[in-house]
Amino acid sequence: MKTLRILAIESSCDETAAAVIEDGRKMLSNVVDTQIATHALYGGVVPEIASRRHMEAVVRVTEQALADAEMDKHEVDAVAATCAPGLIGALLVGANFGKSLAFAMNKPFIPVHHIRGHIAATYLAYPELKPPFLTLIASGGHSEIVMVKDYTEFEILGGTRDDAAGEAFDKVARVLGVGYPGGPKIDALAQNGDPKRYKLPDSRIKDAPLDFSFSGLKTAVINLAHNAEQKGEPLDKASLAASFCRAMSESLVPRTMAAVRELGYDKLAVAGGVAANSRIRGDFQAACDAAGIRLFVPPLKLCGDNAAMIGCQAYYEYLRGARAGSELNAWANMEISEVPFYGRA
Repeated sequence: MKTLRILAIESSCDETAAAVIEDGRKMLSNVVDTQIATHALYGGVVPEIASRRHMEAVVRVTEQALADAEMDKHEVDAVAATCAPGLIGALLVGANFGKSLAFAMNKPFIPVHHIRGHIAATYLAYPELKPPFLTLIASGGHSEIVMVKDYTEFEILGGTRDDAAGEAFDKVARVLGVGYPGGPKIDALAQNGDPKRYKLPDSRIKDAPLDFSFSGLKTAVINLAHNAEQKGEPLDKASLAASFCRAMSESLVPRTMAAVRELGYDKLAVAGGVAANSRIRGDFQAACDAAGIRLFVPPLKLCGDNAAMIGCQAYYEYLRGARAGSELNAWANMEISEVPFYGRA
């Protein structure tokens, strides 16, 4: 098979990104235009503003990705874009731009599931990694334990019943007054705190040992902060942040390791923005070392939203037969195992 170079677009939330990926594993370019400063003013992502910023940035970011790859747009073999899940207005910008570009150049268009992309980020960091393996996806919108049976075949084993892990980080960051985005802010604050200072809940769900619940943990932190404020008592924000990271890790790590043992796998990947948290990365490494399991965690630049991961997954979707025309829509919600993109010539 000849070399396949894919131009990928990502716009599912608040990052406008473009990348060129060769044969699914070689990153020729990866450009990300972040909107953090804009949304930090509001304490979180404003969907309408995100969509408008994507419209302003998508052409510039794509041109930069092609320039970094030292390619003309006509030299790419296919165009890919995230089409689900995410903020619908934001998704439509990247999806429609990608479809239009593919149509104008007479190239195939490959729609990609955003969470599949997060899993694929590990392939870029570890060329030797191949399915089957287990993965934990923990991000601002998703928290799922997923069995990766093949590059395009997935089964969800467990997930959150309420808030996603990253969502809880953002809400705790807001109440502690450290700003947006919550993940890196809480991680930095926690470095100077005592993780045993505050006792926080670990919600266990009866008859669902692989499921998560983060609403109780989030609420406990909010209540501690509000009670201290109302009583005029000092609040050790660094230790509360450290205690929150510890509680989050003690929820994610044991459940994921239980799934690894149940399946008998010797490979575990942890992906998504929450995988950038130092406490969670460290606890997973310690647990895997003790169990003789190899851990795959993408570098920090590939944990957050980016187009390189979309281009990587697009390669395997292309081989599977995923194609779409101008009639394709975007979806705000879609399970990782339910992707209706196959079978189009």
